[in-house]
Amino acid sequence: MRPHPAPVPRAAVARAAVALATPLAVGLATDRTDYGALVSMGALFAILGDTADAYRMRIFNIALPQLFGAVGVTIGTLVHGQGQGQGGWLAVGVLTLVALVSGMISSIGAVASVSGLLLLINAVVGAGLRLPEPWWVAPLLLSLGGLFVLVLSLLAWPLRGRGPERAAVARTYRALADLLEAAGRTPAADGTHDTYDADDTYDTKRQAVTDALNHAYDLVLARRAREHGRSAGLVRLLAQLNVVIPLVEATPAVHLTAGGRPLPTAVPAAVRELADAVATGRTGGPPPELPAPGTPAERAVDTALRHAASVVHETTGTTGTAGTAETTTLANTTTATATATTSATSAATSATSNTTDRLGRPAALRVRARRAARDVLLSAASWRYGLRLALCIGLAQALVSLVTVPRSYWVALTVTFILKPDYGSVFSRAVLRALGTVAGLVVAAAVLSATPRGWWDVGVMLVLAGIVPAVSAKGYAFQTAAITPVILLISDTLNHEGFDLVLPRFTDSMIGCGIALVAGYLLWPESWHTRVGTRLATAVDDTAEYVRSAFAPGADQPERVRQRRRIYRELSVVRTEFQRALTEPPPTGTRAMAWWPLVVAVERVVDATTAARVRVDHGARPPSPAEVAGVERQLRELAEAVRSSRTAVRARARVRPDPYPYAEAGSVPAAETEAETRTEADERSPLAPLRHEVAAARAIVSTTWL
Repeated sequence: MRPHPAPVPRAAVARAAVALATPLAVGLATDRTDYGALVSMGALFAILGDTADAYRMRIFNIALPQLFGAVGVTIGTLVHGQGQGQGGWLAVGVLTLVALVSGMISSIGAVASVSGLLLLINAVVGAGLRLPEPWWVAPLLLSLGGLFVLVLSLLAWPLRGRGPERAAVARTYRALADLLEAAGRTPAADGTHDTYDADDTYDTKRQAVTDALNHAYDLVLARRAREHGRSAGLVRLLAQLNVVIPLVEATPAVHLTAGGRPLPTAVPAAVRELADAVATGRTGGPPPELPAPGTPAERAVDTALRHAASVVHETTGTTGTAGTAETTTLANTTTATATATTSATSAATSATSNTTDRLGRPAALRVRARRAARDVLLSAASWRYGLRLALCIGLAQALVSLVTVPRSYWVALTVTFILKPDYGSVFSRAVLRALGTVAGLVVAAAVLSATPRGWWDVGVMLVLAGIVPAVSAKGYAFQTAAITPVILLISDTLNHEGFDLVLPRFTDSMIGCGIALVAGYLLWPESWHTRVGTRLATAVDDTAEYVRSAFAPGADQPERVRQRRRIYRELSVVRTEFQRALTEPPPTGTRAMAWWPLVVAVERVVDATTAARVRVDHGARPPSPAEVAGVERQLRELAEAVRSSRTAVRARARVRPDPYPYAEAGSVPAAETEAETRTEADERSPLAPLRHEVAAARAIVSTTWL
């Protein structure tokens, strides 16, 4: 229930107020309040799906769900009146099938999930609510509301242009400045390095950099994929983002070797100056004034920062600088990759992206459709999502067909909002939905009892609609509390029942919460285990491969950058799954908590690997192949232990302290003499911090989870 800290999106607040209140005003003026209410309802659903920053992505995020919503309300209208009594099982069967499709297409990505949600919501509304005749009027009005929101959201496009993409890149620079400021400071209050506190300053700011990079690459590369010709401004923006990578790589080297001595304040200040230059599009600035570096890690930061400044401030030839081997990088989205080419004269930067947050990849439409259909039909996750949602919707519709329930479609709507499996924990969403509904009904009761029907509804809607985007980011309960009075005000405009809507809404919502909790959570086998361990094992395996390739002869730096970015993407997914699992009741939440120390430990292993590679690049002695192979073997053993254990507790017996940490696989007995003759020089090896982090991760598995 604690609200998440989030700024108020003023533009979204104004957009929601205008988009929902204007149709009501037009409906009153033309004496077609039912038409105005349906347009407002369509606008509300579009407001909930308007989460993109880039203008081009807003078109996709809003327009595609409206198409699915129109199909849904058409299907619902055709079976209207078949929800209760004789012939009621037709509506049950049709809506259950729609729920199956809705759940399955949700596995494609975020936009497809919103599309599936709107498909099912509108089908339920059409089946349970008498809508204006003929059948095509309701789909048209609901779509008109969504298109109205789309038009409002694009009004600033001619003025701002690439503003969202530029702002995302600038936020990446600012997040990096915060990370550089935290680098070198001891993470624990007692000066030790063995804490795995999630609130640790450096770890928290490193995660913020990862999130900022992910978001910036998603925006920039998504736009780049749509512009097949040369776009100097976009190429420049991509170059400014690419040169962040060497700085990101150099930061862990500073953190692990600084010995409690932070970087000079001029370094993060210079990065913040670059952030301001990126945000405003300013070029031609002077080079940063930086103190002389004293260590290999500081030299790496100095070199990367000066290079970034030259790219940000350069007025021409940007891509020629940004495309060097040092700064070429690939942005990944789960299984996605996007390539920034190394030539300024290349007319089209190669960008391939297997995105999971949008319906398609930057390929031909038929290719994207074929891949999406294959993912839906062959993915076990899509079938699990679809069957779970279909089961609960079928039960909800069967119940209201057998038992007279006023405003019965609200039962299925409640189940739909709660049980979208890709939206988070079903248990927590059911509880928060119930609490938010109660709070929203208190507001709705006051509004419906005190506000005269008519033009007063327009003024009230202006206020209530603006609250929805203002509080949505603070948590699901807050969003539910804000939406409830808006929905009831629209329903009152359609049905003129006033305060009498409050009690049925409460009853139906509680029934829907109960169905979701019992059938969608308590009786669903998947609810009682998390996927944290499986995904974490994959990340550990990839980390082992990253260690091997980072120090392989003739190591390919772009490939190493790709691997590191992919691992951080995977760990971001693990963090998301971990946060979801923590909201589950015992034993699921307790089991999830046990994985957290290892999640942080793996992130530090990746940091230590990058830091070691940076030190070698700036003059440190390269590690021996046997030393690299030993670290790789330890990580693969750790991954296998995690993968073969359903819980963290069971993993402890599968990992033991390694008596031969420097041995290659298959040569452990021969390594005994070598291990015994290691000297103090090994502690000066660039892999020494990495070995310590790997040992700490193995110790977590072998001793902590007793």
